[in-house]
Amino acid sequence: MKNKVKVLFVCMGNICRSPTAEGVFRDIVSQQSLQQQVESDSAGTHAYHVGEPPDRRAQQTAEGRGLDISDLRARKVVAEDFEIFDYVLAMDRDNYSILADICPHGLEDRLNLFLDYAPQLSETNVPDPYYGGAKGFEYVFDLVEEASRGLLEDIRNKHLED
Repeated sequence: MKNKVKVLFVCMGNICRSPTAEGVFRDIVSQQSLQQQVESDSAGTHAYHVGEPPDRRAQQTAEGRGLDISDLRARKVVAEDFEIFDYVLAMDRDNYSILADICPHGLEDRLNLFLDYAPQLSETNVPDPYYGGAKGFEYVFDLVEEASRGLLEDIRNKHLED
């Protein structure tokens, strides 16, 4: 059997957007019974919240949609992640730039904006809901769901089809 396809979602602090993306994507992978072939993780470009669970508002939004992301813990992204993960997906252009700076030479093709997998959306950045209200977390969840479906389709086309 081939190695698992590994996906890393990255935002700034790893407590709002990227754990939401990890949870949503993990759920979609599970619904498709692909857990043996696809694995995901999340990280932040900054170490503000290392070891902490997702923001309570992100957890509440996920719970309201039937997902439990309380098991996730924040960590800081490292250059070695580019060697481990097939996809390193930035939530926005600022984090993309930080990731591009630490990406080892020759692995740049692994780095993308997450919303590139949802070209039907007008957004290119997943907005940071941290300083906003509950609607911001709901909107992030909607964007992440769309991009997760597109990402899984990309993985199926490039890695899982024989």
